[in-house]
Amino acid sequence: MRIHHLNCGTDCPFGGAVFDGRSKGPLGHLVCHCLLVETDAGLVLVDTGYGLRDVRDPFPRLSRPLAAMLNIRLREEETAVRQVERLGFSPADVRHIVITHLDFDHAGGLEDFPNATVHLTRTEFETYRTERRGFIMKNRYRPMQVDEVRNWRTYDAEGDGWFGFDAVRQLDGLPPEILLIPLKGHTWGHAGVAVDTDDGWLLHAGDAYFYRDEVRRPDRRCTPGLRGYQTMMEVDRASRLANQGRLRALSLDRAAGVRMICAHDVVEFEACAGGRPLAA
Repeated sequence: MRIHHLNCGTDCPFGGAVFDGRSKGPLGHLVCHCLLVETDAGLVLVDTGYGLRDVRDPFPRLSRPLAAMLNIRLREEETAVRQVERLGFSPADVRHIVITHLDFDHAGGLEDFPNATVHLTRTEFETYRTERRGFIMKNRYRPMQVDEVRNWRTYDAEGDGWFGFDAVRQLDGLPPEILLIPLKGHTWGHAGVAVDTDDGWLLHAGDAYFYRDEVRRPDRRCTPGLRGYQTMMEVDRASRLANQGRLRALSLDRAAGVRMICAHDVVEFEACAGGRPLAA
């Protein structure tokens, strides 16, 4: 399977290096790191970032408070559908989307692929449908982004282990090399997506961590801005930190050989896009 690394959305929060750990000016640089996987079952997207409708008519599809906080830069050329087209494919070639969770910056492009089947945990789907109370829940989940999606496939966490984690194997219609790994904490149904490649496992950990130095080193390091954002958005702090700690240990296990990425770190994205993923 061939994997393409796509940035499907750019955020430039005020604070610069307080968020991304490297910017010299007042604005930071965060990405929406998505994957496009070429398989025998067609193209598979992992997350979608912001979509065409977000770009063309952002409100109320997006939350005004969170859009302002993140200083979102909406660009049509960064949408997943336009990047799929630039790679020489048709949007209809995207047969499946595996989504880590339904936050606005992960699910905005779902409606750009009306023929795709969307795979996620049952807990995430049910929480999105029933638990949109309070400032965070109402602003993170935006029904108008997904109300035209018809082809949902939901899954319960199973004990079919993957390096000590629960795993959902045999996603409907997908090759066995693609797994859903429940990682609750950021949301109740949050999950990572593991892909078995010729070079070993690649885990898209979604928002289980936000900063490159939260994994691949024994001592967790995170910028103040991203540490604060994670705390603000978490639903279960104990589970989030426990799962992050388990991911950190896995990232340091050379025998496992698991490469790991999150959704928003620009340095991780640039390394993957350049063919040189970060290593422990």
